[in-house]
Amino acid sequence: MTSTIPSPPETSTAAEPRVGLWLFFVGTAALVVSLAQTILIPVLGLLPDKLDTSVANVQWLLTATLLVAAVAVPLMGRLGDMFGKRLLLLVAVGALVIGSVITALSSSIGVLIFGRAIQGISAAAIPLGISLLSSLVPRERAGTAIATVSAMLGVGGALGLPLAAAIAQNSDYHVLFWVTAGASALAFVGILTVVPKDTQLAGGKVDYVGTVLLGAALVSLLYPLSQTASWGWGSTKVIGLLSLSAVLFVIFTFTQTRIAQPLVDLVTLRRRPIMLTNIASIFFGFALFASLIGTASYVQAPEATGYGFGSSIMTGGLAMLPGGLAMLVLAPIAAKLADRFGAPRILTFGALIVAVGWLCRIVFIDSLTQVVIGATIVGAGTAIGYATMPAIINAHTPVSELAAANGVNSLVRSVGSSLASAVGGALLAATTMSLGGHDIPDPRRLPRGASPCALAPRSSRQ
Repeated sequence: MTSTIPSPPETSTAAEPRVGLWLFFVGTAALVVSLAQTILIPVLGLLPDKLDTSVANVQWLLTATLLVAAVAVPLMGRLGDMFGKRLLLLVAVGALVIGSVITALSSSIGVLIFGRAIQGISAAAIPLGISLLSSLVPRERAGTAIATVSAMLGVGGALGLPLAAAIAQNSDYHVLFWVTAGASALAFVGILTVVPKDTQLAGGKVDYVGTVLLGAALVSLLYPLSQTASWGWGSTKVIGLLSLSAVLFVIFTFTQTRIAQPLVDLVTLRRRPIMLTNIASIFFGFALFASLIGTASYVQAPEATGYGFGSSIMTGGLAMLPGGLAMLVLAPIAAKLADRFGAPRILTFGALIVAVGWLCRIVFIDSLTQVVIGATIVGAGTAIGYATMPAIINAHTPVSELAAANGVNSLVRSVGSSLASAVGGALLAATTMSLGGHDIPDPRRLPRGASPCALAPRSSRQ
């Protein structure tokens, strides 16, 4: 198929206020979904004692969400194209409400993992929201609206760290779940009552074989990546699961090219603009997540390590706040620039800014201000990239496959984030120093060529 999405309807004066409300509620849903994905990170170290369980069990609070999201995003994208993007968006946001309430009401690690798994379904809300607005919002406002929702994937992550840190220092961790429950409930009611249904439905039937194969392939890929810090990259389990993932992806590709209504249209995904955009998404996701986690950990590391600032958990979270605000401000600007100069050029510009930001994080590390500026530049470049990706995807995708295509793009961003977590965790777990009875990353002991320079000792730069 070579058709692209039809032009959105022209703006009417009466529709203007409604468009703002649509964007507010869909954007809120995207923000709280992104928030839920990272909000536990600053408090993970506190939970083993509070829950009387092991660190490995606590890690499943992140892993369960990740694995469910890997299966839910492509499947719900396809279902959204078939039965309505608004309907499936409500299912996704509703899952976040239910999962948040379950976790907020329990202190049992098993129930918490179950609740977090339900929350994983909500990951589909961002690509579904992008696709829904693509079909509803008038032409002159579509770019800005879609860019804003897309950027929420990074904004929520950046804002989640300081929010979680503030709550961790002043209240019980259950408050985190009540925050996501309340915000997602607001978004659900708003979408249900204000946002209209989409009328362009693809129909058809679900590719159950493809769903099982893709789900198994993604779980086989993401699960070992999330466990490399404890298993080790060279372990039999990691190598075996990654090999299984490769085999399953090959089988999935084979089946998708031989059925009339595949779960993922590989012909569309092989188009050069979409393929390159998805590849870029992996790197953007990697760069942003590495910045979020690496910077917060860096500024909190004790000064005795030779590279940290000994800052509080709150300061570590606040270090990411300027980057989150920059993403929020720059997303609509990037959309306007993409309309004027072309989305591919602006995507390239965003990648260059991310590279400059990471160069600053590597070189300028003598003060907390320098570190925050570097992280903010990374956030700014990521905002530009995230804002322009949907424009490229939508321009080269048939209208009947919008949600599925945006779902794949959102998924590969998450794969990039998982890679950042796995690679960084494996490197630093293997090179620690003992300080005050705790294991602290020691980047000075990393092999030549493998050092994450953003954690380099300040003394080496003086």
